[in-house]
Amino acid sequence: MAADYAIQTDGIEKIYRSRFRGREIRAVSNLSLNVPVGSKFGLLGPNGAGKTTFVKMLLSVVTPTAGRAVLFGKDARDPEARRPVGYLPENHRFPTYLTGRGMLDFYAALSGLAASERKKRIPEYLELVGLSNWGEIRIKKYSKGMLQRLGLAQALIHKPKLLVLDEPTDGVDPVGRREIRDILNGLTGTGVTVFINSHLLSEVEAFCQYVAILRQGELVLEGKVSSLVAERGVRVRATDVPDTALAEIRRLGGTISPLPDGVQVQVVTRQEANAVIDAIRAAGGMIESVAASSSSLEDVFIRAMETGKAA
Repeated sequence: MAADYAIQTDGIEKIYRSRFRGREIRAVSNLSLNVPVGSKFGLLGPNGAGKTTFVKMLLSVVTPTAGRAVLFGKDARDPEARRPVGYLPENHRFPTYLTGRGMLDFYAALSGLAASERKKRIPEYLELVGLSNWGEIRIKKYSKGMLQRLGLAQALIHKPKLLVLDEPTDGVDPVGRREIRDILNGLTGTGVTVFINSHLLSEVEAFCQYVAILRQGELVLEGKVSSLVAERGVRVRATDVPDTALAEIRRLGGTISPLPDGVQVQVVTRQEANAVIDAIRAAGGMIESVAASSSSLEDVFIRAMETGKAA
């Protein structure tokens, strides 16, 4: 596999077998994914889609049932492949009797940093995540948002080439989310690859260059965010539209959304928009507006969950 990818998986899957009745639960199914070096990549999916299981297989916390994971051209099972990785799990548990400074010193030591280097970097990274005044405070007094910031410092302190973040802004207020995003954006151009597993679609859309969407363990959509949210159709708003016209619109392929004073119809092409307008007018309905429409990442996500594709 090519070394110009930070992450590559080839048909990786994980099947859990229940002790009761011999049931099988396919958490991840035949997933092949390529994450370029230096990119900002988001992994999306509803709860139970297999996102965290996938991340755990990348880090060899969970052994794949089939397939292979590679980090920077090396098998992910090789400890050397994981050495340049920084990781913040979703439900991390830091020892609450430690101070913020003590916790960073402990984890930096586990990463192999010498004492002199730890002494230099700890104040730097506490300041980076906005916890300069909390370094000597025991972690048990930290809020959820502060714990996330401290966890980010822990993941960054050894200057990884690949940063894997599982729900990094969970429990963080909007200002804090913006600050974390700014920190991660500061890595742009340094060669660091950022891989985020998140359900906050607006955050992923604002930060990531690429996304992959999982549904029930399967990859249903992958691509550049800029392409997925590009202009994708025409939106027609109308009032006094009878049921006969709505039936014709559905036959034409339009997606109908009710409004307080009428309906909104989403179509893909101008030709479809013209046919919808003709159907509404022929039935006596009133056209209120016609406009080009674009998709948010949330729109793309919902369509992928419903149909398995972007549009």
